[in-house]
Amino acid sequence: MNERLNINALGPYIGAQVTNLDLARPLSDAQFEQLYHGLLRHQVLFLRDQVLAPEQQRALAIRFGDLHIHPVYPHAEGVEEIIVLDTHQDNPPDNDNWHTDVTFIETPPAIAILASKVLPEFGGDTLWTSGIAAYEALSAPIKSLLDGLHAEHDFKKSFLEFKYRKSEEEHQRWQQAVEKHPPVQHPVIRTHPVSGKKALFVNEGFTTRIVDLSEKESEALLGFLFAHVTRPEFQVRWRWQPNDVAIWDNRVTQHYANADYYPARRVMHRATVLGDKPF
Repeated sequence: MNERLNINALGPYIGAQVTNLDLARPLSDAQFEQLYHGLLRHQVLFLRDQVLAPEQQRALAIRFGDLHIHPVYPHAEGVEEIIVLDTHQDNPPDNDNWHTDVTFIETPPAIAILASKVLPEFGGDTLWTSGIAAYEALSAPIKSLLDGLHAEHDFKKSFLEFKYRKSEEEHQRWQQAVEKHPPVQHPVIRTHPVSGKKALFVNEGFTTRIVDLSEKESEALLGFLFAHVTRPEFQVRWRWQPNDVAIWDNRVTQHYANADYYPARRVMHRATVLGDKPF
């Protein structure tokens, strides 16, 4: 039996498509190793025609490590590790900004697995950008300036209180999440724990300030970095079809869920694999 995966790059910096793998079946060690090394190299992998039940998505994600349970997002019935991102007229999208998932904790996720379940007639693409490519494109003086700086990441920047007042229970859950997740600090440039590559690690979704700088310096530098990381040449864009799966390295990427389909409905399931403390 041929276990060699077909992994075809979609661009020079980020993105590849895997064409001969059924994620609903348990992966052999050889298949998993190729998938993992492909992920390290390409930062985000895409697979078409993957019919995954929440339990199967969880089983795949656990191969990569322990799973995160999100403090406010709803989850699949009986599978709390699978977040349900169900956006529609009564639940507007909130992922239409450039962000790295869950950087508001001490050990942000290493990997995420997103599966499409219900899609709008058109629109709703997701874009990923490479923090590695963004870092490597910086000049030597800017790299030197950023090296050693730390930035604050805050849960409240993306999860705004007014969005969680539909019910007393929802607001209470938001308040508990705020108490449990005070702002944390991470290096502005992080080193990938496996590849050793350096990547830009500030994102518009959660990064509030560079703690070592004055307010105006921080605002100016973050404004530049937020714009720099979203240059089109560092990106890959995926047009979803039903039962597509994307697997990405959350340590060195950012993504943007295009909200151009709203108020149509879009349902995605996400598993999030915990990572380690950035350095």
